[in-house]
Amino acid sequence: MKGLFTQVRSYERSVQLLMVNQFTINLGFYMLMPYLAAHLSGTLGLAGWVVGLVLGVRNFSQQGMFLVGGTLADRLGYKPMIVAGCVLRTVGFATLGLVDSLAALLAASAATGLAGALFNPAVRAYLAADAGERRVEAFALFNVFYQAGILLGPLAGMVLTGVDFRVTCLVAAGIFALLSIVQIRALPARRKDVEQERGGERESVLSQWRGILANRPFLLFSAAMIGSYVLTFQVYLSLPLEVRRLGGDGEFGTAAVAVLFAVSGLSTILGQTRVTAWCKARYEPGQALVRGLAVMGLAFVPLLLATAVPVPESGVGLWLLAALPPTLAALLLAVGTMIAYPFEMDTIVRLCGDRLVATHYGLYNTICGIGITLGNLLTGAALDAARSAGMPALPWISLTVLGLACAAALYGLHATGRLRAPVSEPQPTMV
Repeated sequence: MKGLFTQVRSYERSVQLLMVNQFTINLGFYMLMPYLAAHLSGTLGLAGWVVGLVLGVRNFSQQGMFLVGGTLADRLGYKPMIVAGCVLRTVGFATLGLVDSLAALLAASAATGLAGALFNPAVRAYLAADAGERRVEAFALFNVFYQAGILLGPLAGMVLTGVDFRVTCLVAAGIFALLSIVQIRALPARRKDVEQERGGERESVLSQWRGILANRPFLLFSAAMIGSYVLTFQVYLSLPLEVRRLGGDGEFGTAAVAVLFAVSGLSTILGQTRVTAWCKARYEPGQALVRGLAVMGLAFVPLLLATAVPVPESGVGLWLLAALPPTLAALLLAVGTMIAYPFEMDTIVRLCGDRLVATHYGLYNTICGIGITLGNLLTGAALDAARSAGMPALPWISLTVLGLACAAALYGLHATGRLRAPVSEPQPTMV
């Protein structure tokens, strides 16, 4: 860990602050969100469809507004959007803990989602701008802080929710309020591409969006990367379901699922910077992305192989079969993400020519968010089909094929030079 903080201190103060901010953002978010559904259905006694509606509004408002949030960041500045997002999430989280009417809950849920849409593209664009030529290494460190927040947030939330869920909401809101103050006082103002001059006038938003949608390499890259997000989300979807299918819903199942999350987070915290340094010394960005996606696809092979093993009725054999293949899959997914993520973030900057970076991040997040939703629906359908048809290997074959297909798509983009930075148009010579 000493080496990690030494690396962090080698960056500008703004980059250091952004990393700490992301840890704090994830700490506050994951302190509350895993326990919100239980509060809505249990404490408030809401129907299942209402709980789904409240949670769905948060996800929709975030995914649907990423492009708008990124555009605002490029036009108004990164810092204002980061601050606005933190303030809005402060209000949203406090409201979730203090109200019980459906209208207020929906408004609070929408506010928390919009907050993420405002600060996520801005944070990444700000980090890319101030890290300069060290973007890949900076995003590797960023992912360490990101995962640390995801790992510690639910633990803190479990303790606080044991007292009262309202306490959890107010503490999370307090964290974002403090974060807002820190951003206002300590984060330097930093704007990028605020003035896009065309004929002496600022380029319109619609013109900017048309230009981005005409950036075919960027769109192809975004589509190819959807698989990585669908695959990594399986740590929260198919892997816990597989553990509980074999291990049950008792203490063992709960502990085994907790191990999945711990393996995923701790491996990233301990290994991300080493993996990134190793890959950067040996591979071009496109090659690293291909390898990362391939590892993610192969992560489901242990689960596929486990379906050929007879399921013991009880005892240690059953526990091992329930826990080991999903845990190994979670570890391999984490390794694949460690390989790909820093180069993925850097590739977006290169494909947009270092112009309208936050807007590109916003559209990228929206595309991948839609892909996650569709991918999870298809994964759920594959899991149901596997149970009804007695084909437990079906979901794991599907996910492996998805990962390898996305790796092949990235290989094609890399081989044809579409992952390289666009060539700038030559400027007219003054005579």
